[in-house]
Amino acid sequence: QVQLVESGGGLVQAGGSLRLSCQASGSIFVINAMGWYRQAPRKQRELVAVIASGGSSNYADSVKGRFAISRDNAKNTAYLQMNSLKPEDTAVYYCYANMWRVGTPTSNDYWGQGTQVTVSS
Repeated sequence: QVQLVESGGGLVQAGGSLRLSCQASGSIFVINAMGWYRQAPRKQRELVAVIASGGSSNYADSVKGRFAISRDNAKNTAYLQMNSLKPEDTAVYYCYANMWRVGTPTSNDYWGQGTQVTVSS
C-alpha cells in the first residue's frame, strides 16, 4: 500500500501565504510526477501545479508567479508555496503522485485525502 498525506491547509486573509506539504509513504519504488489539484464548490477539479522527478514544473495560468512547487526526493515529499492568495484560490487541494509500487509492472496515480484552503477577502 502507498499513502499520500497532506498538511498545511487553513484559513488565511487575501494577500497572505500558505505552504502545503504532501508526503508519500509505503511500498514505493519510484515516484514520477507529483503535484497538486484543487476543487472549488460546484467546479471541476483542476490542475494547480505539477513537478517531475527531475524538477521541471508546470503551473495553471491562474497561479503562475504566485505559487511555487518543489519536492524533496529523499523525503518523498512535495511542497506548494502559495503567496498572494486570492479568495478565488479557496478550494480543497489534493496531492497527486504517479508512482511505481514495489513489485508492480506499471505506475499508477495516487491521491491524498485533500486539505481545505480558505482565503477570506
